[in-house]
Amino acid sequence: MSTKNSVSIQIPDEDLQIIKDSLERLKTLLAPHLIALSPSERQTLPKVSDGTIPFVEKVMDYAQEDTQFLPPYLNMEEMDKDWKLAKEFMPLLRDIQQINSNLSDTLMMAGSEAYVGALSYYNSVKYGAKVNAVDAKVIYEDLKQRFEKSGNGLSNDSEV
Repeated sequence: MSTKNSVSIQIPDEDLQIIKDSLERLKTLLAPHLIALSPSERQTLPKVSDGTIPFVEKVMDYAQEDTQFLPPYLNMEEMDKDWKLAKEFMPLLRDIQQINSNLSDTLMMAGSEAYVGALSYYNSVKYGAKVNAVDAKVIYEDLKQRFEKSGNGLSNDSEV
């Protein structure tokens, strides 16, 4: 069985360590400036999107120029800080999302190719066990546990 090898990447250990160190540095630098929201908080908050950005921009301009319309409960200084942070974080998030997407795709492809290779080996060992090839039965008995049925009658995974 021949499979297409779409990923053939080896990251030098030195580069991988630099990447890990850089990510750790990024997490350390961002940590004091980040918050965590619960799923329900995420659902209920009004969201800024490409459609609302121009509106907020206009309001910020108007609110700074025509302060007589500011509600007494609205702290313009805090609103300005929030908007400044949102504008600073938007491009960072886009960059991180792009990296995340590419990293996820690369991981998915590499993992898939490794799994397909592992299944090919497993099927070869399985056949070897059927024809009593030396050592095949021991390897097959160990590897087949991955595919044995669980207590609910469903297989852990399908054999290929």
